[in-house]
Amino acid sequence: MQIQSYQPNPQHLAEIVDVINYCQNLEAHLNIKMAEQADIFDIQNYYQARGGDFWLALDADHVVGTIALLPVDAHTAVLKKFFTYPKYRGEPVRLGQQLYQQFLAFATTHGFSRIVLDTPEGEHRSHRFYERQGFRQITAEQLGVRYAYPDRESRLYELRVN
Repeated sequence: MQIQSYQPNPQHLAEIVDVINYCQNLEAHLNIKMAEQADIFDIQNYYQARGGDFWLALDADHVVGTIALLPVDAHTAVLKKFFTYPKYRGEPVRLGQQLYQQFLAFATTHGFSRIVLDTPEGEHRSHRFYERQGFRQITAEQLGVRYAYPDRESRLYELRVN
């Protein structure tokens, strides 16, 4: 297993689309179209050129997970595109934890003191993961920043980073 920053690669881009589509639509039944997620097709400009990053988890050079950091101001970053295939979740691989640690290390190194995220209301497994990491649920009014997210019935979370 290898985690690396995104570099343009048509195979990897197709596999990013596959893992996101699988998790959002086949597994969670959210019916979110890729056309609503144009950021995926412009990762370098949308994430990396803005001071964030987009990481891939690779197993034998195939994308099996993703996570991204999108800066929204000097202190706040959004955790986005956090997906893994089911067989990589939990023991023994714990890919979600590995991806999250990569994300958190980048966030703290780059001076972000607040992380926010949205996750579908019905994704209880995700809620438990974020809450174990110290995130607390907030209201839309408490979010205080604007960014696009495709599922409008999302639960919002915040983490204060020292």
